[in-house]
Amino acid sequence: MTDRRYDDDEVAEIFRRATEVQRDAGQLLPSTTGMSLAELQEIGKQVGVPAELLADAARSLERREPRFQRTLFGLTVGVGRSVSLDRRVSNEEWERLVVFLRDTFDARGTFRVDGSLRQWTNGNLQVLIEPTEHGDRLRMRTVHANARTLMMMGVGIVSVTAIVAAISVFVGLPDLAEKLRSLLPLALTGGATFGVGWTRLRGWAATRLKQMDDIAARVTAAGSQPGDDAPQLPSGD
Repeated sequence: MTDRRYDDDEVAEIFRRATEVQRDAGQLLPSTTGMSLAELQEIGKQVGVPAELLADAARSLERREPRFQRTLFGLTVGVGRSVSLDRRVSNEEWERLVVFLRDTFDARGTFRVDGSLRQWTNGNLQVLIEPTEHGDRLRMRTVHANARTLMMMGVGIVSVTAIVAAISVFVGLPDLAEKLRSLLPLALTGGATFGVGWTRLRGWAATRLKQMDDIAARVTAAGSQPGDDAPQLPSGD
């Protein structure tokens, strides 16, 4: 009798259930213990993952820097991503990167080279290659200025309306109800303005971070490409 073969979905479900059982039994490894690269590579050998791929993945994890995030009223209006490279980016690789940036963001943008500092910008979107002591650093950052402006305008209009209404009530103006009703359209305008800004942020941060992660992965992978001394960025999707 041959052993049963499990498909990808069944394998994922088996590991999920086993992990849940382990967690319930309190048998998870302490966070201070973890696993070494050698241990990961030994596991990878058993499941057919090359050791060099795991080593490259571990190095890329070590190069990863904290993500930049800017919030307004609890909503993300700015994101960024930085990756430190253990090499210098060649001129040819930079040119290929510019082509890929234009394709990714569907924008021509403008680029500038100032010595070893390279910069591509499109409005508030910035992609830079900066020199460091041990290599270059890829830094990406953007802010949704339109959404931020609309939200601030909306809050400002609503705040002014509320202040005027509060003063009217406090001083006891004649025909108070009529005056308050006249302020209602202004308050609704402020709320609608804020809503438009909020709508423009839906999915925006996640999309930009995914694009940045893809760019970072391509630049990082270019450094591990075999062949020429000057690594080249993969082109196309």
